[in-house]
Amino acid sequence: MSETPQSVVVLGKGTLAIRVAGWFFESPEHDLKAVVPVIPEPTWTESLEQWARDAKVPVVEYGHYRDLDVGPVDLAVSVFYDKILKAEFIDSCGRVLNIHNSPLPRYRGVSPINWALKNGERMHGVTIHEITPGIDDGPIVAQLQYSIYPEFDEVVDVYNRALEYGWTLFSQTMPNLDRIEATPQDESAASYYSTADNDALGERRGFTRAAS
Repeated sequence: MSETPQSVVVLGKGTLAIRVAGWFFESPEHDLKAVVPVIPEPTWTESLEQWARDAKVPVVEYGHYRDLDVGPVDLAVSVFYDKILKAEFIDSCGRVLNIHNSPLPRYRGVSPINWALKNGERMHGVTIHEITPGIDDGPIVAQLQYSIYPEFDEVVDVYNRALEYGWTLFSQTMPNLDRIEATPQDESAASYYSTADNDALGERRGFTRAAS
């Protein structure tokens, strides 16, 4: 990396977003300019907004990336952010990455863990990919896969496991990021689910079958 710290913004929610933001905050090679939390923040996970305020990192209060006022940045990282980033913003950044809870190109879109369990998958994954104006279809930077157990796993079990795998993938990938050449996704293997599909999840719609 260059001697000048890379400017970074983190967009997203929850525990993994906090860990990612904290990594950049502590890194002498990066300058965390701001965080953009999902607003309203979910109540079932830790608050990225509160973490940023405690760390005295600027926060975009209403949660929209268009309200960022830090100028062009070298890197933007999305960790379960809830808005589709438009081409204008993507083009203003040196690089934009997303951490997605699936083995892309499979399970693009929403609720990837729910759908993997609904479909009886035995393997799932987490992917770091470059963001394009499409939905979860950008070139893959890094990926890992892990076992899941649809006969007894609840969505919350896999989600919590995915946070740990996501952190491992992120922390192992970042030191090598500048040397990694992203790989285009195989469109012939792609699958996608939208919010409109969620009614078909049945007992897998919520964090637990009982709650669904």
